[in-house]
Amino acid sequence: MTLYLKYRGQTLEEIDLQEVRESLKRLASSGKIPHALLFSGPKGSGKTSAARILAKIINCEKNQPRRNASLGGPCNKCEQCVSITKGSNIDIIELDAASHRGIDDVRALKDAVKLSAARARKKVYIIDEAHMLTLEASNALLKTLEEPPDHVIFILATTNPEKLIETIRSRCLNIVFKKATPDEITRSLDRAVKGEKIKIKEDAVKVIAEKSDGSFRDAVKTLEQLTSEKESLDKKSVEEFLFKRKTFNLEEFLAYLAGKETKKALEEVEQVIQKGGSMENLLELLLVRLRAGLLAKLGIASGPEGLWPGGEKFSKEDLMNLIEIFTQASSQLKGAFIEQLPVEVAVVKWCEGIAEQSQSARLDQNSSPPPTSAKLGRGTGSAHIRSDSISPNLTQTIDPGARRQAPAPVIKIEGKEITEETWRVILAHVKPINTSIEALLRAAKPVGYDGKILTLGVFYKFHKERLEENNYRRVLEDVATQVLGSSVRIVCTLTEPPPRREPEVKNPPAGPEAVLTEGEDKDIIKIAEEIFGN
Repeated sequence: MTLYLKYRGQTLEEIDLQEVRESLKRLASSGKIPHALLFSGPKGSGKTSAARILAKIINCEKNQPRRNASLGGPCNKCEQCVSITKGSNIDIIELDAASHRGIDDVRALKDAVKLSAARARKKVYIIDEAHMLTLEASNALLKTLEEPPDHVIFILATTNPEKLIETIRSRCLNIVFKKATPDEITRSLDRAVKGEKIKIKEDAVKVIAEKSDGSFRDAVKTLEQLTSEKESLDKKSVEEFLFKRKTFNLEEFLAYLAGKETKKALEEVEQVIQKGGSMENLLELLLVRLRAGLLAKLGIASGPEGLWPGGEKFSKEDLMNLIEIFTQASSQLKGAFIEQLPVEVAVVKWCEGIAEQSQSARLDQNSSPPPTSAKLGRGTGSAHIRSDSISPNLTQTIDPGARRQAPAPVIKIEGKEITEETWRVILAHVKPINTSIEALLRAAKPVGYDGKILTLGVFYKFHKERLEENNYRRVLEDVATQVLGSSVRIVCTLTEPPPRREPEVKNPPAGPEAVLTEGEDKDIIKIAEEIFGN
């Protein structure tokens, strides 16, 4: 058994994050354990260990089963505590949402939830990486969270709480696990050092704690590797070991990006692969540092990293562009045939200025400025266009020079309404970015705007669900923000579709023949084709 598993916390006092420890103590003392909890925080911060401890508190035979009675810490001696520690308790179910993320998995869970606990007081479901659940699975789980049986408690653990649907987050008591401080990690390491009787200098333990990036798991793994490889355990030797073992030199990589040194930056990426590192970890470290630098540029406290030495070489715009480029690379990792390829492409884009060139080319080729014949905005005398007369295939006569203009002119909205002309502008600038979103939006209309929130009435449930997906909603919010000149949040609601207009038939057929297609039918077919493919 690895040291991390052997010395993971088993009691409330052994939870090394002070804020989490105090929160769970107060929760246990109150005796009011909610039916759903959300443990959110970075990897290696002890979320699963804390979930097991809470499961023991709930089911410990020494705790009184009276309603709202104060609960003490687990005794770790009774049958329930021992079986939970060993991982053999059949009423404590741990699920990895990364591999059980589909609707069928959640349906099976819903059926199992109905059954009472076999021997424990409560069944506890610990769902790790809960953000990996599909939208359909999340909605199915939501129904169980809304009306759970009395004998069930859910603990959801995630490194990305923002990816969970908001309705699930709102039904959970959220306990935030922050990155551990060096002192908190030292506290965790001391248990392993004393338990294994490891002779290591105190200053060497502090070095391990400082270099573990706030992760208890990484710190204990480093200690274990040092002892297994018979390394000297003084400060200098530990520092040398960690330097040799380091797969990614973040400071050098940032320096290469600052100097637009393509070759050296690519060699650094290749070195990570050669040393067995992962692109996911590389991008995580890089994006955390870039974010800290951006916040520092904006005058916002961003933790101990802030604007790193050499960070002044990047402007605010540089940092934003880098974050965008490497975030895109991160989203492409999963489907990449060559793991490092998305990162290498991102490096070349930045260092060679290709990202800016590509963006300019896309604007030249795809941007479709709004018609110049209609006044834009809601001022007196604005040209109002009937919604049923707007055609997505409307042809426009545009000055060739207009394609060089900014893709989304700012429109000042003085009232509390989005006119149909303004809505057309938004649609026109969504289409070059994502034709599927634009197709979905043709089955929607603005129904409210208060200067901050744009409420869309969507005609069909499926369209609403698609538009509420994070990536779709962000595109629409970005375009609306640019068009309207102020930050906009999109909220979707179901609304009745407009009444269908009967087609005008000059020479109706003698028999009861149906008109199979006309203008609006073609639009509906096109929407389906763009969503589902031809």
